[in-house]
Amino acid sequence: QVQLVESGGGLVQAGDSLRLSCVFYGQTFSLYVMGWFRQAPGKERELVAEITSGGSTYEADSVKGRFILSRDHAKNMVYLQMNSLKPEDTAIYYCAAKHRSTSIYEYWGQGTQVTVSS
Repeated sequence: QVQLVESGGGLVQAGDSLRLSCVFYGQTFSLYVMGWFRQAPGKERELVAEITSGGSTYEADSVKGRFILSRDHAKNMVYLQMNSLKPEDTAIYYCAAKHRSTSIYEYWGQGTQVTVSS
């Protein structure tokens, strides 16, 4: 069973940076695609970015050029570096994992709140 624990959320001002971290427990980290999702009040959960075991990344258009996703296989961790934050980035951010053989994210962290003030 996979467990994910996020950290790093908080309250920042527009233009600031924040780094979210997620530690992966329970299975072989290298077999999983890791993603970050977010859900703002009244909106559906959306994929922000994801990274394969080999390091290939996808970022949503809304964060491209501002957010950087990386993973550390030695520490079983994934990081979301968020730069030039905007008020519209305010949301609960969730770390998620899916086995590389599947298309559905199966495992989710508890979420961490990111609030960006204008």
